[in-house]
Amino acid sequence: MNFGRSKAADVLPAIRSMFANVSGENNSLIPTLPEGMPEDARVAAVDGVKHLIDYQGASYAQLYIARLRRFIGRRNLDAEVFADIARLLAVRMAYDDPVRMAQLKLAEFRMGSSVPSDIRKLRLDELVSMLPKRGADPVLSLLDRFGWRRLPVTIRFSAASGIRLRCLRIEASLRRWRLSSLRYANERVWVERWLHMIDRSLEKQPAAVAAVIATAEMVRGYGDGYIQSLRDWNLIIDHVVKPTFDGAIVCSDLGAAITEARAAVRYDPRQELLKRVIVVIRERAGTDTRWAG
Repeated sequence: MNFGRSKAADVLPAIRSMFANVSGENNSLIPTLPEGMPEDARVAAVDGVKHLIDYQGASYAQLYIARLRRFIGRRNLDAEVFADIARLLAVRMAYDDPVRMAQLKLAEFRMGSSVPSDIRKLRLDELVSMLPKRGADPVLSLLDRFGWRRLPVTIRFSAASGIRLRCLRIEASLRRWRLSSLRYANERVWVERWLHMIDRSLEKQPAAVAAVIATAEMVRGYGDGYIQSLRDWNLIIDHVVKPTFDGAIVCSDLGAAITEARAAVRYDPRQELLKRVIVVIRERAGTDTRWAG
C-alpha cells in the first residue's frame, strides 16, 4: 500500500546502494534528492542521477542535484517544465567525448552479445581538448597556426580482439581526468549559461521558459556536427534571447521567436538561413539588425 511515498523516494535508496557497492564510493557521497521537488521532476532526477553516476561518478551527480536545487520553489515553474530541466540537464552533462564512446562500447561488451565496431569521425581539436587547459591551449594555438584545428581524426571503438578491448579499457579509464580537461571547462560554461537563461526567462518572460529550456536539445553529438550545433545555439541566444532579457529588443512572444529561429537551423557553417531569420525577428522588434563583429 502506498501511503503517499513518492516513486523516486522508493527507487533512489536502491540506486545509492547499488552504485556505492559497484563504484566503491562512500555511500554518503551518493546524492539525495532535495525536498520540494515535484514528483515528475523527482522521477526525472532519479534517472539523471543514475545516468551521471555511470558517466562520471557520485560527485558529478551531486553537482547535477545542486544545479537542480536552484529551481525548487521558483514561481512560474510547473512540474512538467521542471522535469524537462532535470532530463535535459542530465543529457547535456553527459556530453559525448571519446571517453564516453569507450565506456558505452565496454558496456555493450559486458552484456555478452556480439559487439560491432563503432567508427567515429572526430576533430583534432576535440581530442586536444581532453587535455587540461594549461596543456591544451598551447597545442590549440599551434594547430591554429598551421590550420589543423579542424582536421578529421577517425577512431575505431571495438572490442573485437584482446588488444582492442585493452585499448577500450584504457580510454574509458581516462574518466578520472575528464573534469580537469579543457572540454569539461567549456561544457561547464555552456551548461551554466543555459541555466542562467532559464533563470532570466522565469523572471522576464515566464511564457517562454519551456522554449528556452528546449534549446538544450540543439546541442548534441560530436565532431563537426557538435561544433555547428553549439554555434547555432549561441547565435540564437546572443541575438534573440539575451537581447530580449536585456531590454535591447522588444520580443513580446519570445517562445515563438525561438521556435521560428530553430526551424531555420541547417547544417550550414555560414548559418545563412538562420541569420536571415534572426534579422527578420529583430526587424519585427524594431531594432538595428547589423551583426556585431
